[in-house]
Amino acid sequence: MSDEKEKASEIQGEGDKEAARDFNEATREFVESGKVNEAAEKAGDQDPAEAERAEQAGLERAKEKDPAVHRDYDKPAKD
Repeated sequence: MSDEKEKASEIQGEGDKEAARDFNEATREFVESGKVNEAAEKAGDQDPAEAERAEQAGLERAKEKDPAVHRDYDKPAKD
């Protein structure tokens, strides 16, 4: 099989099953490791101004706002 045909056979298009399986496995391992609360506490210690800058940087890269999310984008999200 030529290199081009071999590469084409590896392309899965939308919904890469191998990547999804790897992601799910890594997520499951993280949850089972017991480090979720530690990570959540660390994230909770983030400086609010830093969080706002990070959110703004993400919004600037977005093509458009998600129409399914109904919130005031000028205010931080409330959990």
